[in-house]
Parts: sequence; C-alpha cells; structure tokens
Amino acid sequence: MPRKLWQVKLTCPHADCSRQPLTSAGLHQKIRQVVGVGSVYFMASEYLACKTCKRKVISWSHGIVSQLDIGHRVQFPCILTSKLACDMEVATLMRQRGLGNSSSQVQRKLRERHAELWLQKTVQYLTDCKGMASAVKSGLILPLTFEEAPPMPVVPKHRWLMQVYAQDVLQRLEEIKASITSQYGRILKMDSTKKVARKLAGSSYGTCTWATNVGNEYGQVVISVLTASEGFGLGPMIEGLVKRYRVAGVAPPEVLYVDRDCCGNTLLRRQFEEWEQMSIRLDIWHFMRRIAVGCTTDSHQLYATFMSRLSHCIFMWDEDDLKALKLAKQAEMEADRRRPSEADVMRRISRSELAYIAEEQHVGRGRLRF
Repeated sequence: MPRKLWQVKLTCPHADCSRQPLTSAGLHQKIRQVVGVGSVYFMASEYLACKTCKRKVISWSHGIVSQLDIGHRVQFPCILTSKLACDMEVATLMRQRGLGNSSSQVQRKLRERHAELWLQKTVQYLTDCKGMASAVKSGLILPLTFEEAPPMPVVPKHRWLMQVYAQDVLQRLEEIKASITSQYGRILKMDSTKKVARKLAGSSYGTCTWATNVGNEYGQVVISVLTASEGFGLGPMIEGLVKRYRVAGVAPPEVLYVDRDCCGNTLLRRQFEEWEQMSIRLDIWHFMRRIAVGCTTDSHQLYATFMSRLSHCIFMWDEDDLKALKLAKQAEMEADRRRPSEADVMRRISRSELAYIAEEQHVGRGRLRF
C-alpha cells in the first residue's frame, strides 16, 4: 500500500490519461497467496482510482511499482504470476542456476522446508489441544471441539518456478544488459561455432547457422552475434565493440586471437582500423592444427601423442610460478611427516593445479616459445 503507508504521489499508468494523479479507492477485495522459502503467506493491496479516466489500478501492478523510488521498490516482497506469487527470497535462489541448482532441485528444497515447518506447527497445535483437553477434563473450562490441523499448502511445480525466474530476469533486464556490456579485456579471442545456432527453436529455427563470440582473457563473453555464414555480417558487431571501448574510455586491447584472416591487409584488419596498435594473431590451437594437417590426420592412432608433444614444444611453464607450486606441495607433504623427493613432488601435483598456473600465465605474464 505505497500511497496509504508512505504518502507517495502516483500517476495513472495508462498512456491515454496524460499522467493524472491517483487517489485511494479502498482496499482490493482479493488477496494473493505468496510462496515463501518455508511457508505461505498472503498479501493485501489497495485500489487506486484516476479522476480523469475513472479507471482503477491495483497498487501491486507493475505500472505502480515501477513509479516508486529504488528504496521503496526493493521493499516489494514478491513476483506476481497469474494465480500465485513468489517471494523474492525464492526468486533469488533461482538466479545462480547450474547443474546443482536447477528448478527441480529448488522445488524439492522448498517442499522439504515447507513440510518441516508445517510439521512443527502441527505438533505445536496438537500440543496446545492436548493441554486444553486436560483443562476440560479437570473442569477448568467448558467442553469444546477441536478442529483438525489444516493440510500443508501445495508447493508449485518446477515449471512455475521457471516462469518466476523468467519474470525476474525481465524485471532486471536493464541491469543485466549493463552488466554484460561492461565487460572488457586487453586480450580478446574471436571464434565462431554452430552449436549455439543449432539450439534455436520456434520461429527463429533455421534463421542462422553460425554464432560468433568475442571473449576476453578471463573467459567472459564480451559480445556475440548470430550470422548466416561464418565471417559474414560481422561489421555491426565490430563497430559496436569499438564504440563500447571508446565511450567507456577504456584502452583498446593489445591482441586479438582469431582462427583465420590474421595476416596481411584483410577485411578483419580494415574493420579494426581504429585500433591500429592492436595485433591480430592466429589462435594457438588453429596454429597447431595447421601443422598437424601437413603430416597426419586426427584419425591416426598417434595423433593425440603428436599433439601433446607439439604442445610441449610450444608452451613453457613460468619458472617462478612452477617453483612456488613445488614449494607449496613440498610443504604440504612434509606436514604429513614425509620427506619427498623432487620426483615425488611432481607426481603429487594435479592437473587442476597446473591448469591454474596456466590460467595465471595467460592472464598475467604468460610466454610462448616458437
């Protein structure tokens, strides 16, 4: 009830009403059931009327909530759907979605939490009933009839949670756009793939065949575009990327790794003419593939061994980082009352630890040897 509680000045949200002020018109006759993390509660609202167009608006509608300042808007507790409403704490659980945090997993956790709290309240109610029954038996109070404990409210299915998640994303669309378009980097990588285009469904299916992505040294996607063919129609994407750096006042990237058109006065070089100091280089994986094509194929039995040896010929570990990792692993083994040799220390170093060093080299002071 923003107008009744905070005395906020609100205007009519209809486009043909020229933003006339709204007045209170009593309480709304219906209440909304809100699904929370552990229980279900109900939310009431007020009616707001426009003196000009004579139409009424419920204060929980999006046209009213969007008029509030950020301090009052964040106090709106839920996201409304057609019948139910979802508490913001539940919607927050859906934001970091992954393999272990799917909508089905969140629904099972909610159902378990609701069942646990419902059981606690039911036990408390039955305990109170037992005390009242003892008082009736002792003649302290008149006989009375106890009602059965109410059943546990049904927790909605995971598909409803997905609808809530979609509405939550739409409400934060501007914030998400700002977060995505604020990613930069000094080392960029541009590559194309068909896998994303194959996942399109509905009316958009078959409208494109390639997805071109530009990422930075941290693995973040800076910009992406869908095209009809590989390398075609990338001009607007490149113009937008260059403009983003220029408007934000960020220094242009130092290197751009690509899978083709890296040498000479190519079309790609001309499209990045504003970034004259940026070097365009061939990605190392495609560099290795070009070497392999000249001597073998990927169906050869020793192809994996050949590519592994070729990788060792190209890359080298940073001596300082590798030495620090060896000392840390040696100290860890000595804490277990062992005296390891250098060979033992190297055998105990896992691939994930070496991969972390490789990532630090790529971001920081990594070196390549040709």
